[in-house]
Amino acid sequence: MTEAIEVVAFPRDVVGKANRRLASEGKIPAVLYGHDRSTTVLAVDRHDFELLMSHHAAGSTIVSLTIEGEKRPVNAVIKEVQHSPVKGNILHVDFQVIRMDEVINVTMAIRYVGDPAGVKAGGVLTENVHAVNVQAKPKDLVEAIDVDVSALEIGESLRLGDVEVPKGMKVLDDAEEILCSVLPPAVVVEVEVEAVEEEAEPEVIGEKPAEES
Repeated sequence: MTEAIEVVAFPRDVVGKANRRLASEGKIPAVLYGHDRSTTVLAVDRHDFELLMSHHAAGSTIVSLTIEGEKRPVNAVIKEVQHSPVKGNILHVDFQVIRMDEVINVTMAIRYVGDPAGVKAGGVLTENVHAVNVQAKPKDLVEAIDVDVSALEIGESLRLGDVEVPKGMKVLDDAEEILCSVLPPAVVVEVEVEAVEEEAEPEVIGEKPAEES
């Protein structure tokens, strides 16, 4: 079970380009929405939130959101984190209100564990999927779905339907989707270069032909 992580948020009254001021204050703009609550614009401390995201994934991370000025914290999930395509820093955060006794749809990270037998034999592991969509109650969510790839031999693949997910969780994606495969090692082809026939010695310019005797 994923425990709720405490996050402090601050109400904000600026939106759009005015959010540049938040950057100078070391804050990230955010919104909170869901259930009967009207959309609330917020800000979170950049240092604290980036530290949180360095250990947790968006989609399945449950937070207890303490909003300055409100008496009770709000249970929410980090629904989406937007990053700058250039610098990679966090630009915006979406929080979705949840109820602990209701089923929710979230994106769950896939974590591959183990050393495939095929890799030990010289093959190469290719990871095609790193997250899947699941349905569960918040109490049944985990940090990530562990996929054991130890038994994979060269030429074998692992389908989503082959993975045993934690109790209480339902996978919403196609069971036939290939998660990972062990490919044969790359074959180095040696190209034999044919010897080039020795060219005839070129005629020296200016050299006179031998006179007939």
